[in-house]
Amino acid sequence: MKKIFYLFAILLGTTIVGCNPMEDIHDDINANKGGVVQDVEFTLTDDDYDDLDLSFGSFSSEDDAKAALPAFLTDKYPYLSDGSSAKVEYLLYIGSAEGVSDYTGADVYALANADYPQGNLNASGFYPNEDAEDFMSDILTAQYTSPTEGQSVLVQYNTYVEVPVEGISNLVSADFKTAQSLLDWTPFNITGTQVWSGTQYGATINGSEYPNYFVNEDWLVSPEIDLTAQVNPLFQLTQVLRYTNASDYYNIMVSTDYDGDVATATWDTIDVTPVPDGSSWTAVTSEDVDFSAYEGETIHIAFKYESDLTIGATWEIENVLVKVPGVEGETVANEVYYTYTGSAWELSSGVYYLTSNDYDSMGEASGQPGRYNNFSSSIPADTYISTFLGINNPYAQEEDEIIVIYKYYSSSANATQTRGNLYTYTNGVWVAYQSTISTTLQFGLENGIWIPDNTIKYSLTDADYTYMGETLSDDPNYSSKVATLLNYADYDSSWSQDDIIYSLGVLLDYLDPNAVEGQKYQLSYLVYAGGLSEFTITLIKTDGEWVVY
Repeated sequence: MKKIFYLFAILLGTTIVGCNPMEDIHDDINANKGGVVQDVEFTLTDDDYDDLDLSFGSFSSEDDAKAALPAFLTDKYPYLSDGSSAKVEYLLYIGSAEGVSDYTGADVYALANADYPQGNLNASGFYPNEDAEDFMSDILTAQYTSPTEGQSVLVQYNTYVEVPVEGISNLVSADFKTAQSLLDWTPFNITGTQVWSGTQYGATINGSEYPNYFVNEDWLVSPEIDLTAQVNPLFQLTQVLRYTNASDYYNIMVSTDYDGDVATATWDTIDVTPVPDGSSWTAVTSEDVDFSAYEGETIHIAFKYESDLTIGATWEIENVLVKVPGVEGETVANEVYYTYTGSAWELSSGVYYLTSNDYDSMGEASGQPGRYNNFSSSIPADTYISTFLGINNPYAQEEDEIIVIYKYYSSSANATQTRGNLYTYTNGVWVAYQSTISTTLQFGLENGIWIPDNTIKYSLTDADYTYMGETLSDDPNYSSKVATLLNYADYDSSWSQDDIIYSLGVLLDYLDPNAVEGQKYQLSYLVYAGGLSEFTITLIKTDGEWVVY
């Protein structure tokens, strides 16, 4: 029994000693506390950005990085002591290339029939013998009475392929699906958080986030439609209704007294046929609806959407037409930018707006730009556009530049956005401007706190001593001392601390002549005093002079 007891005691003792290995680790850290000084360098990873709550994987400013990284460094290097440094490489969003926002944020103006030279015939485009550029400055001058110099506008207009013939003309053509926006229609959110948005499917609203349904009332109202001089107007709609087609949730309305408030206007409900049955995503185009009751009137068309806690259906409106007698023929859609020069509107140079045909040329299959005429996170714009520019600009010259504006579907916003980028022809390929760059920040650990620190650590070389010796050899205060610099690449006992500081300042002015105010250098140098020793000193540029930090 005694032997068994001793064996148990030995095992128990072994277990007790080995059961808390963290104590050993903490003991090691505590033993080194105040003594572990290191210079570390690392690059932030995707996981690091997640830990920093940066879902886009980059900082939006250097100040944000300076504010967030100290706590991160404390967690990452708890064992480092004062005097340590950390050089962190990170991604910084610097914004779009200069000039891009002038176009992505530009107004959009779609020519009305009355703007065209043959508008009296309800022509909805320029005739083949009419040059749009000859008319556009006057058209935009009439539309924008107080433009500012440099203001840009995306102009949408049609040109007839051949001379049109007498027939039916589109007085209003709201092609939400092609534009992937709400155009100049106005959304009103009365109840709920779901709203109308322009997407690759058209003007879209959905009152649910599966499996939840929400109470909503939302309106989408057209700009003013002038029927005062029209006869026999017609209305047509292409739409998708999904999950229900009950009229309690979808209503097409017309008002002759709307003044900006949907609640105070008088609205007529319009019925169209056929109506989607609500069981599929197939778009249905209605028959023409007689609008002759509104001849001589100025009207607004509205789409009123509602949802509740049991039904949160989807409504997608692809296209709205108001037709009148006029001329008809095949047209080509154009979208180009015009910029106000201070005296006139001129066709913008150095910018290109991608058309539906352009997207289609990049592929129309699933996962390609032509599928929905836009780019997305899974369909990278820069990759396709660089190739597109190479094909369509075979004679590009080195350093040629062009801004390309395009549609981008944002899944997080559930909307199609207008974006753009600058592309430069470099070494035979079109290279996209990078709005996010890789850069570094340096931090120093002082009094247990990581602070942004631009200190550059530098050890003097033989050439540095030679430079100081030659530069100071004509200075009577130093001419008798420079021999040790020139012959032995070190200082000796004849150099006072102030002398050394002055000579190092001379060296830094040579090594870094453009050093900014506040720049710091930690310099390591050699001194011979019966033996060779290395010393370290930190200098900072203050009021144009290098002084001890």
